[in-house]
Amino acid sequence: MIFMSDHKEQLGSLADSIPYLLKITRSYWSGLFHCHQVDHLPKTNNDLEQVFGSFRHHSRRTTGRKKAPASTLIRGSSRLIATVVTRIKTFTARDLATVDLVSWRDRRSHLEQLRHTRLQQRRFRRDPENYLLELETKLIQSILPH
Repeated sequence: MIFMSDHKEQLGSLADSIPYLLKITRSYWSGLFHCHQVDHLPKTNNDLEQVFGSFRHHSRRTTGRKKAPASTLIRGSSRLIATVVTRIKTFTARDLATVDLVSWRDRRSHLEQLRHTRLQQRRFRRDPENYLLELETKLIQSILPH
């Protein structure tokens, strides 16, 4: 492996900045630049923008909407990963059948929690007074002895 500190003499006026650069880069945690260790992972912001842009484009084409559907906020992370991975590899029914059901159920549960949170936000925006009254009633009932 080639190290900058071994070639200071070739850097001319930049040689004085090498100790500072080395100090800063030592503070980076391992895995910060994992895009260079993982094949097919976007390496630059431009590559990443193309991935997101492609996802938005296909999402709009499949839904017929100009804006992204609300489900993108809830299930978007799973859909984005599926979009990126299926560009790299074609999956067979056998591949899908070997999925770890426990982790799949955990993921589904997490997505359902996100959906429920989003529903609560909508209820609050639609009728804040009634929503807060319901919360207050639940709080009072939980405090009172049974």
